Amino acid sequence: MSSLFNRLKNALVKTSDKISSGIDHIFFKKKLDVDTLEELEELLISTDIGTQVTANFIDNLKLEKFDKEIDSNTIKQKLAEMIGNILIKHSKPFILKDSELNIVLVCGVNGNGKTTTIGKLAAGYIKNGKKVSVAACDTFRAAAIDQLAVWANRAGAVLFTGDSGSDPASVAYNAIIKSKEQQIDILFIDTAGRLHNYKNLMDELAKIIRVIKKIDETAPHHSLLVIDATTGQNAYNQVEQFKQVANISGLVVTKLDGTAKAGVVVGIMQKFLLPVYFIGVGEKIEDLREFNSVEFSRALVS
Repeated sequence: MSSLFNRLKNALVKTSDKISSGIDHIFFKKKLDVDTLEELEELLISTDIGTQVTANFIDNLKLEKFDKEIDSNTIKQKLAEMIGNILIKHSKPFILKDSELNIVLVCGVNGNGKTTTIGKLAAGYIKNGKKVSVAACDTFRAAAIDQLAVWANRAGAVLFTGDSGSDPASVAYNAIIKSKEQQIDILFIDTAGRLHNYKNLMDELAKIIRVIKKIDETAPHHSLLVIDATTGQNAYNQVEQFKQVANISGLVVTKLDGTAKAGVVVGIMQKFLLPVYFIGVGEKIEDLREFNSVEFSRALVS
């Protein structure tokens, strides 16, 4: 077993323990009947795997094994297979273009780990020889700019900022122009995430995107939404809301090591047909990892 898989397994231990021990308890010398199916359904929904995924699994299990003896290992194996099939179906790699500026818009509610994610991504790509810049477009929160500056300095990325309270779209515009002049490979645009002021936030995002397209009509080349796994069901609402405005192309799921609801990854991918590009499984820079559907499904259920 690889060290990378071990790290992932350790990060998902709260969820995997809940699923594994729950299945062991439900199917200890029991056959598959109405009661055990109901218990299994409640267990899976409690990990935020999602009602549709759970219903499909229960239906398939019922057709195949109803009123028959079944052991917990068989249930786990079938669950891992089903989850793996869902994740593989909707997974794809995060691809960047060569020899031109990649403009990556990063969205998410404040507190989800958006700025930290940008810092970790910047550090990773710089380590691999890319020139990276970041644009601080959450201009109304000085703390957000300061935090991004710390990460940019740590990673060795170029930081573009505006005056406090300046138009976020103008900061993004200037960052693109200067990034092109400096032959930078990747520009990450950090945006605001104040959901309590929903309309203003979404108008601001829409304006940033309109301005970006004036320079490059194909941009942003990626629109990443950062969601916090510990928020469980609320993560579904956030995907729904940001998808309407920012045409989200993929997800980054953070704080998987702090929750027993890591099943939210499965439910969201199945519902919104979006890939998860990166997952956060710890505080260190290397703990932001490319998502691997096979490893994730194994670690979630084993």
